[in-house]
Amino acid sequence: MSKKAKIAAGGVAVGLLLLIWLPWWAALLIVLGVPAAAYLTLDPSQRRRLRRVSGRELGR
Repeated sequence: MSKKAKIAAGGVAVGLLLLIWLPWWAALLIVLGVPAAAYLTLDPSQRRRLRRVSGRELGR
């Protein structure tokens, strides 16, 4: 199994656990809030680079 597949499987597992333990709106808030908070912690040059490169090129 590739590294990306393992990360995706872990994300699905965590999402399912959150849906079981928390109300759906709280799980949705966490799932959407964590990537948004991570994006906001980047400085402007990193944000420009992230927007410029495609998703396939991020792993390089």
